[in-house]
Amino acid sequence: MSGSPAVPTVVKLGGSCLDDLDGAWWDDLARHGRDTPLVLVHGWSRPLKELDPRYREPSAILRDRYGNQSRWTTPEVVEDIKTVSARLGEEVLGRLERRGITAERVVGSDGLLDAGEAERWWWRGKQLLELENLVGPITGADPSRLKNLQPGHAYLVTPLARNAEGREVNSDADRAAAAVAAATGAADLVLVTDVAHLLIDGEPVSRITARAAAAFRDKGATGGMRKKLRAAGEALDGGVGRVVIGSAPVSDLLAGRTGTTITPT
Repeated sequence: MSGSPAVPTVVKLGGSCLDDLDGAWWDDLARHGRDTPLVLVHGWSRPLKELDPRYREPSAILRDRYGNQSRWTTPEVVEDIKTVSARLGEEVLGRLERRGITAERVVGSDGLLDAGEAERWWWRGKQLLELENLVGPITGADPSRLKNLQPGHAYLVTPLARNAEGREVNSDADRAAAAVAAATGAADLVLVTDVAHLLIDGEPVSRITARAAAAFRDKGATGGMRKKLRAAGEALDGGVGRVVIGSAPVSDLLAGRTGTTITPT
């Protein structure tokens, strides 16, 4: 085997669906990982809500001037994210290692993920206020932090990042996964979520081009799907071959048996 890293599959694990992935799902991921390096990027929405009731309150979510939602993140929230992510990491790494995949966790703010400047103005109720919110859009990923991209090995990335001031910030996990996929030269980005397909006019979409997906993102998509479509566009712009969105085992999604595949053309 050459010393150059192999091309990975990047899989984003939605924080709202992690508890719903059964043993067969992890068996399938391990089979894929025996032949292909894995980089997993996890969300934390459900574990954070379970940690403290205040994270379930509407006031925990802010909306910027453009309608984008973000968790109101303070230094205390960053520490709570680290707490739930460490617990989640132990569980995910254990599931992989029991299936013969060696694994290690990387916190994105430890040199992997860079973030840009956050919005300063946020809606709280009906008031637009200037608030410090420790969030930031992902601006890049340094693949040198992932030195062991080899079949049989997996990285689990916690998508915290560092901004230009060196501060640790919360970032969107889908867009973090897109940046990692582009930086590592991944052929595939799989966004595992709690919905089976992208729906347009109530109908499931099995395949769509990046251009059509972007048009729907700007005029029809809402909430989490809007973020996923933005991440998909960023991944494809960065050279990733395809993005698949769905709730099935990774091999089924990559084979096109279910889910929605987004391609450059």
